[in-house]
Amino acid sequence: RWFGFGLLPGLVTLVVYAGALIGLGYGADDLVGWATPFADDWSSPWQGLLRTGLTALVFVFGLFLAVITFTAVTLLVGQPFYESLSEEVDRSEGGEVPESGLPLWRELWISARDSVRILLRVALYGIILFACGFIPVVGQTVVPAIGFCVSGFFLAEELTAVALQRRGMVLKDRLVLLRGRRLLALGFGVPLVLAFLIPFVAVFLMPGAVAGATLLARDLVDPDPDTEPRPGTADSGDVPPAPRAWSA
Repeated sequence: RWFGFGLLPGLVTLVVYAGALIGLGYGADDLVGWATPFADDWSSPWQGLLRTGLTALVFVFGLFLAVITFTAVTLLVGQPFYESLSEEVDRSEGGEVPESGLPLWRELWISARDSVRILLRVALYGIILFACGFIPVVGQTVVPAIGFCVSGFFLAEELTAVALQRRGMVLKDRLVLLRGRRLLALGFGVPLVLAFLIPFVAVFLMPGAVAGATLLARDLVDPDPDTEPRPGTADSGDVPPAPRAWSA
């Protein structure tokens, strides 16, 4: 039942995004040709290499934005369901289930506002990476790899926001938390970015991604609850009893 309901927001968003990416695929050649008039007189194969490489970068940039915005829009559309799913994961792990205590409209507003802020950051990185794409060799190899890492980090932020927002953490605090465990965030986010590039996979993975992000959020907030110092140890501040002196 949870899985079935979780597919609906993703399906609606997928239809819209599929149309946008198809349009980008058809129009990327014309866009690159318009942006590079200086290459009109170049001889073969240089003109083709430049414009083919830039066309690929434009499409990668579109996918880069689509992965991030797809998650944000899907989470916004399915906010009530994903909140309930995240709470259920917290409940199954034991302990207290955090609640924001905010009305639904307020949670939607905060989610939308934070998503816009994340998208602005993503757009800034995207512009920088797009400019770096003009660098020969590096622009066609290193830059796409960095782009996937950036996408993975911000995708992890979007997904963990469902659980961390219920814990009263604002966007700034969430970013600081993820930067402190950057490799963990990338290890969670980058594989999802790659999986989300496969058609329809993102729709089926969203419920599981939200559940996994809730577990990740628990680990970020409380890395290892079992390592708390026990009474009687030096870390707890208790001094062990002095050995009893032997009487003569």
